[in-house]
Amino acid sequence: MIKNYFRIAFRNLTKNRMFTMLNIVGLSFGLVGFIFITTYVFDELSYDRFHTQADRIVRLNTHIHIGESKMDMALTSDVIGPILQKEYTEVEDFTRLYTSAGAKLIRKADKWINEANVAHADSSFFRIFSYQALHGHLDKALMEPNSVVLSRSAAERYFNTTDVVGKTLETNDAGNTVYQITAVIEDMPRNGHFNYDFLFTMENAPYRNWGELLSHNFTTYILLRHASDRPLLEIHLEEYVHKHGLPAAKKYMDVTDIETFRQGGNAFHYDVIPISDIHLRSNLRGELRPNSSFQYVYIFSAISLFILLIACVNFINLSTARSANRAKEVGVQKILGASRRSVAGQFLAESLLLALGGIILAIGLVAWSVPLFNELSGKEFKINDIINFKSLPLFALLLLFVGLIAGYYPAVYLSAFNPLQVLKSHTVISSGKSVFRSGLVVFQFTISIVLIVGTFIMTAQLRYIQHKKLGYERENILLINDYHALGNQTKAFRDEILNIPGIKTGTISGFLPVSHSNRSDNTYSRETVLSPSNSVQLQTWHVDEQYIPTLNLELLSGRNFAATRRADSTAVILNETAVKHFGFGKNPIGQQIHFQSGDGVESYHVIGVIKDFNFESLRDPVTPLGFFLGYSPSLAAFKIETTDLPLLLSRIEDKWNKLAPGFSFDYRFLDEAFDSMYRSERRMSRLSLTFAAMATGIACLGLFGLAAFMAEQRSKEIGIRKVLGSSVTGIVAMLCKDFVKLVFMAIIIAVPIAWWAMNKWLEDFTYRIDASWWIFILTGMIAVIIALFTVSTQAIRAARANPVDSLRNE
Repeated sequence: MIKNYFRIAFRNLTKNRMFTMLNIVGLSFGLVGFIFITTYVFDELSYDRFHTQADRIVRLNTHIHIGESKMDMALTSDVIGPILQKEYTEVEDFTRLYTSAGAKLIRKADKWINEANVAHADSSFFRIFSYQALHGHLDKALMEPNSVVLSRSAAERYFNTTDVVGKTLETNDAGNTVYQITAVIEDMPRNGHFNYDFLFTMENAPYRNWGELLSHNFTTYILLRHASDRPLLEIHLEEYVHKHGLPAAKKYMDVTDIETFRQGGNAFHYDVIPISDIHLRSNLRGELRPNSSFQYVYIFSAISLFILLIACVNFINLSTARSANRAKEVGVQKILGASRRSVAGQFLAESLLLALGGIILAIGLVAWSVPLFNELSGKEFKINDIINFKSLPLFALLLLFVGLIAGYYPAVYLSAFNPLQVLKSHTVISSGKSVFRSGLVVFQFTISIVLIVGTFIMTAQLRYIQHKKLGYERENILLINDYHALGNQTKAFRDEILNIPGIKTGTISGFLPVSHSNRSDNTYSRETVLSPSNSVQLQTWHVDEQYIPTLNLELLSGRNFAATRRADSTAVILNETAVKHFGFGKNPIGQQIHFQSGDGVESYHVIGVIKDFNFESLRDPVTPLGFFLGYSPSLAAFKIETTDLPLLLSRIEDKWNKLAPGFSFDYRFLDEAFDSMYRSERRMSRLSLTFAAMATGIACLGLFGLAAFMAEQRSKEIGIRKVLGSSVTGIVAMLCKDFVKLVFMAIIIAVPIAWWAMNKWLEDFTYRIDASWWIFILTGMIAVIIALFTVSTQAIRAARANPVDSLRNE
């Protein structure tokens, strides 16, 4: 019986090829979108869950708020981990990562290679985190000084093999340190919140403030004895602040107790975050790599579901629209003895066959478009990550879901026809069914319009970011990395470069107005005795006298540094926000700020004020910043002319090779570094555009088919109107009018939904556009034009048909 259902279903589908193709193509596009987005969402949710002890691993975060200055960091001091393990039984183990030293130069033959994926780690690292050892013993790998663990990729890159335990690597650490390779691990999975090729022992970390509780430069992880111990640890972290944090703070600040400190609107506390939540729920200063947001998981989960529903709605709409054509078929079957159940089974068989065809086509499209999706999403999926034996149950569920859900209503609806009525040619399309189909069209276009509005607003926000005046020059600024490789030749190199035609100015500083550049926070005060009421958390940047002119920063008052003035070694240039926070009013020049160091009080006099500029992401407001005359040779920036860029770069590289032989010449541009801060938003915008286009395309396929069948249903009416003198234009307008009404209804529903959703998204940005009215009007116009174009193709065809063909049987 079932076999017969499918045989007849196949025959019916091949007989109605346009209907079959519209459904299969619409379903396949919907399934492609659903499969890709679901894969993306599950990948986002999988971060750091591969560790066998993931449920017991947490990361410590530090929160220090003093007045208007706030520091929320994924960093801690070096001492908190050992103290917690010693004093609290719920702490089974801890490990730390130190990455503040940045990239390392590692020797390969006669060349020095810049390696960014490096960190220093405790010997307990592999007791807490789960990585596959290829060679060596991980439990002992980082116990001894001058030890290093390599990833598979690093080992093969330097030695062409992974069997390298016992061999050595030379780095540019103090005195060119030689490290012994103690283990090789499989490459760290990409779905982790950090990924390193080189793990050096903590004993060799180039850190000076060991034991300083208020110096925050380490990422600290805790292995809890039980997953349920997290609340207990947070209670003990508050106890830690009272027992250890307060005495440390008293050395630098006039504070009697934590409660009084907090009552003044300040904060000092620690909290923890489970390792599996870091990627989607943490965006603090000092993150090991840029994280995503749970907001995007919600957005794309909704999009995937809506795209699948739009495809299913298409099927329901097209099937019920064809009811007039199938009515007599159903009537004959029932007259010949077919039960309602068997008729419904016949239509469900057709639905399952269509779903099977859609899934087969979708799998082929997915396999073909994986590279394109990777480019859009920034992921590195392989075809077997998406289509494999584990995914077969998912495809089977999709087949049943799409086949049964999309086919259920048409099967029930069509199988309910009264055979006597349909065989007498009475109408079978009730107004209720027409309203239902209209509602489905409105639903499809509502979703499409919301997605299009979202894409436009994301694009507009990114364009605003790209063109906003940030307060500094970012075009034509050449950055030279690994500048410290020049040793004592840094200033000589700068002077030689400045003599090259096409080089305007140059500065040596690792502090740049883009994320993931050097950063240093310190607490300064107006008075020599630091207290919560007079202190300011100040970004402390060490720059030279050419920094301000190179980046074209605006000096509002006072003067720039002068290298020849000895007094400038204790001078500071503040931004407007810092002047406001210190309360200097309109006369900041000559005022003093003070810093409590281990050696006493350091005092600095204000010699200038620069206009505020955005040196972090535009999600964040400008914070207090101070320039200090100093030496930070990790980077150099040069303002250049780009009339003959290849020749200019060649000349600079020649100078580099002369003064830094064996070190690779590595450069980038400041505008590229700026763009990288918004890579996630651009990726989301591209994905939204792609899936908005997909949703709209699927909706248009359904609209096209629906218009074709509506025109077929009204063929006699059209014939009569033509005989009575109606023009083609009039008939086209008549057929398009109802569909345009539905699109306008969709616009009315979609606009408030889109306005609310995009304002929620824009709340993440301190500097943002408004959701302008023209975006909604433009989207509405696009939706109407698309609908008109889609429907009019069928309407014109119906209007031009010979009326004799439709009226000959009357």
